[in-house]
Amino acid sequence: MKQLTAFSPGHVTGFFEICDEPTDPLLKGSRGAGVSIDRGVTTDVAIRRAPKGCDSKVKIEINGRGSEAEVSKRVINAFLSYVKRVKGSANFNVFVEHDVRIPIGAGFGSSGAGALSLALALNEALEAGLSKHEAAQIAHVAEVECKTGLGTVIAETFGGLEARVKPGAPGIGEIVRVPIDESYAVVSLSFGPLSTKRALSDLEIRRRVNEAGGKLLNEFLNDLSVDNFLRLSRGFAERIGLITDRVRKILIEADEAGLTCSMPMFGEAVFTIVERDSIERALKTFGKYASTAELFVCGIDFEGARLIDGIR
Repeated sequence: MKQLTAFSPGHVTGFFEICDEPTDPLLKGSRGAGVSIDRGVTTDVAIRRAPKGCDSKVKIEINGRGSEAEVSKRVINAFLSYVKRVKGSANFNVFVEHDVRIPIGAGFGSSGAGALSLALALNEALEAGLSKHEAAQIAHVAEVECKTGLGTVIAETFGGLEARVKPGAPGIGEIVRVPIDESYAVVSLSFGPLSTKRALSDLEIRRRVNEAGGKLLNEFLNDLSVDNFLRLSRGFAERIGLITDRVRKILIEADEAGLTCSMPMFGEAVFTIVERDSIERALKTFGKYASTAELFVCGIDFEGARLIDGIR
């Protein structure tokens, strides 16, 4: 049996433009901006050759519970098909355990982080021989095909605060790193999910997103600063019209406290980026809602997705 572990940071998208016109999923993606956080998904993979004449079997758990995990299954099946086709490998039994330390389906990149950490671990465990970007491309395609994300995987591959200037999978799309250091933290309050799949399929939401996203990215590229990222993210959230009553109430209170906050895409949540000496001010604003929502503070992940346990 082979066992490997990989980690991918979570990610918060502040604003974006949908770029899914190409037929090739590797070329689909988004342009926009977001930040990777040091909480995310750690994935353990254990594989064993299946008995002769037996098909491959797959078992997936998320936080200790069995799951259908459509995106993860697509990643696994893609790797199994690849090693069988290229290396003539036998079938394998695959056990996957995702340890998810961010809200699921709520705008913190959990689906992309699960797929990406799984792809990196499987690449090693199956000795597929792909580069990091090639392995990440498999995760990107799974996300795109399942309509759970467009630009999350490339952002989580690199980490940091980024502007995605060319759509596509890692190795195809392009990002620009935004200057930011470890003195900053991300403070978030999450009430729960909003469906990315539904949003990406809703023609009116798509129209609003694309009407605003490209213009805001161009504006951001003229001033690559944290303050501008937060300001433009808030403007984007206001324009696309998904702010719920609960989120609106917190945004108003944050404005009164002098905090620029916005809503992650897509989740019923609020986030801000502050220097460490302003964390308490953010917690004071968000804290009164912690009984009905998940409140957390995390650092920015600058390394991006990687194998762990000393393996790189």
